Amino acid sequence: MLHNSNFGTIEKSIVLLLNGINEKSSSSCNIEKKMIEINDEIKIVPYDSKYKENFKTLSVEWISQYFKMEEEDIKVLENPEENILNKGGYIIFALLNGEVVGTCALLKSEEPEKYCYELAKMSVTPKAKGKQIGFLLGQSLINKAKQELNAKKLFLETNSVLIPAIKLYEKLGFKSIPLHNSVYSRCDTMMELIL
Repeated sequence: MLHNSNFGTIEKSIVLLLNGINEKSSSSCNIEKKMIEINDEIKIVPYDSKYKENFKTLSVEWISQYFKMEEEDIKVLENPEENILNKGGYIIFALLNGEVVGTCALLKSEEPEKYCYELAKMSVTPKAKGKQIGFLLGQSLINKAKQELNAKKLFLETNSVLIPAIKLYEKLGFKSIPLHNSVYSRCDTMMELIL
């Protein structure tokens, strides 16, 4: 059962990205050209209960590689339907030749006066690195937030040791801002994107 009934814009955004129609900087155009080359391999799909364990496994794999799992991680990953989807959030997955290799979520902000959504739980399995899957996942959710949800501002939290991730977020348009209260002890960096 699909929990994301408005997936059409994401699919359209992927088509635009993969066909190089979006106007971007020259470095983003190079990424789009790479995406065109792997178009037949990668498919972005919305959350389905059959992917629930993939969401947890990918996230635990990524977090455990650098940090320790925290109480909030466990709460969200054990029940993404209750803690993300039923609260107005979204989860998507990247399939590479039919296999789930990446995921990302939009969490409805608990501070709507500051931010509409948080871009969170982005993870790509190591065997799929280098195929721009993180960029594709992030751009898909940014487009959804902007075009379907009329969001004005997104934020994310990360750690400064994750330089490749920060560079990816910068390519997506995020800018560093001062960190405010985070539920995660590992977070020392906050970024926002004005849509």
